[in-house]
Amino acid sequence: MALLSEYEQRQVAEAIAEVERHTDAELVTVLAARADDYTYIPLLWASLLALVLPGLVFYLTGWFSVHGLLMLQWLSFLVLCLLFRLPFLTARLIPRTVRHWRASNLARRQFLEQNLHHTLGSTGVLIFVSEAERYVEILVDEGISRRLDNQVWEAIVQRFTEQVRAGQTVQGFVSCIEACGKLLSQHVPLTQARNELPNRLVILR
Repeated sequence: MALLSEYEQRQVAEAIAEVERHTDAELVTVLAARADDYTYIPLLWASLLALVLPGLVFYLTGWFSVHGLLMLQWLSFLVLCLLFRLPFLTARLIPRTVRHWRASNLARRQFLEQNLHHTLGSTGVLIFVSEAERYVEILVDEGISRRLDNQVWEAIVQRFTEQVRAGQTVQGFVSCIEACGKLLSQHVPLTQARNELPNRLVILR
């Protein structure tokens, strides 16, 4: 994850502050470098390939003795473990469903850890991004979901996801906050001025 400057972080905080002047919703933004280190994925692939490939060669050709086969499997496992730890290879070994599942779990943990479930009127809104997974999610508490169907966030999430893929994460946050603000000011308008949760961008490295 690229290091965000203080100015970029301040842009996000100011966008939240502006939105919260017109709605009772409490917005929190979280940016994670990645949802998991996936250390088990390279090990799984290395174990599977080291078990199958030398065994297949032995079965088809009989080139190795049993001792030679065992040594080749161990050597293959060690080489593949090191090879699959290279970031660009690791990313290709992880199924998209697994990456998004891990990111979604982290988003839900952050909703609780940032105390969004304790806001007055249950009006917490989490805007979550995990950069490595190119994953964006908006989670809202029941005070918001009673007034706005979850489908209204889909277009906002889709546009933000495209911006994350293009390396425009900060711009995406600001655009997303502004788009959410338009909906929230209409459906959850301000009834009393308050600021229960910090406006700063939470960064998980």
